[in-house]
Amino acid sequence: MRALLVVNPAATTTSARTRDVLTHALASDLKLDVALTEYRGHARDLARRAAQDGSAELVIALGGDGTVNEVVNGLLEEGPDAERLPGLAVVPGGSANVFARALGLPNDVIEATGALLDALQTGSARTVGLGLAAGTPGTEDAAVAPRWFTFTAGLGFDAGAVGRVEQQRERGKRATNALYVRQVLRQFLGETHRSKGTITLELPEVEDPIRDLVLAVVCNTAPWTYLGNRPLYAAPQASFDDALDVLGLSRLTPAAVSRYGTQLLTSSPERGLHGKHATTLHDLPEFTLHSQVPLPFQLDGDHLGVRSSVTFTGVRRALRVIV
Repeated sequence: MRALLVVNPAATTTSARTRDVLTHALASDLKLDVALTEYRGHARDLARRAAQDGSAELVIALGGDGTVNEVVNGLLEEGPDAERLPGLAVVPGGSANVFARALGLPNDVIEATGALLDALQTGSARTVGLGLAAGTPGTEDAAVAPRWFTFTAGLGFDAGAVGRVEQQRERGKRATNALYVRQVLRQFLGETHRSKGTITLELPEVEDPIRDLVLAVVCNTAPWTYLGNRPLYAAPQASFDDALDVLGLSRLTPAAVSRYGTQLLTSSPERGLHGKHATTLHDLPEFTLHSQVPLPFQLDGDHLGVRSSVTFTGVRRALRVIV
């Protein structure tokens, strides 16, 4: 099988020696080309060329969730076609690796490589659904290009925390659990709309939208993320086999943060966040989030600036993944 290994050399948990070892292991079973990313968006460019020129039957992403997101967007540049497009494989090398772990892959690079080789030998694969976020027609964000995401998107509070983490990492800080917790607390202290939100969730053919949300978390799978080894379930019913789930919170007062933070830390596949100010919607094929003011926006843990309006589509059976 012809395969392209896209390597993020800055991946948090992968050394050059480890990359050499797994490259050698993969090359024993594959006709392997290796490409190291050199700039933001390079993984997308590499995957797009592989999809367009047919130079690879499989694209392997070695890196974190950001690298995987870029590869997915390159593969699906001209739209989803699970039968025609190269398959995707993931070797986790970042700090969170939510997509890989949600697929059931080990969070260790060497173990994940072994699992990938086993899957290739047995022909094990699944076709997963993905989310698509695009600018909403008729709004100031109408010209924003559509972008695919594998496991989550967020508008508001959580995206602001993601942005703060990125700023700290650009200053040389390591992506630790403590860093994430500190930035969430700082985002809370700086949140100006925590007692009454600015986000409205609109569903097609539903007259009454859900208003005054402080944050909206969109989930394509469960768990939503991890705190170390602890899975956190914002929308426990979310699945790669369904469309999209949404969690909305309409209040983030100190009491609400304490309550929902505790619920999140103790969440499970059977129970997520709940209460008067929490709304969870399951298996939505399409919906739009509007905000009265521009708010931080993130996809797969990648901060993308601010948005006032985003339209989401859940696309079933969008991509074939070797797992």
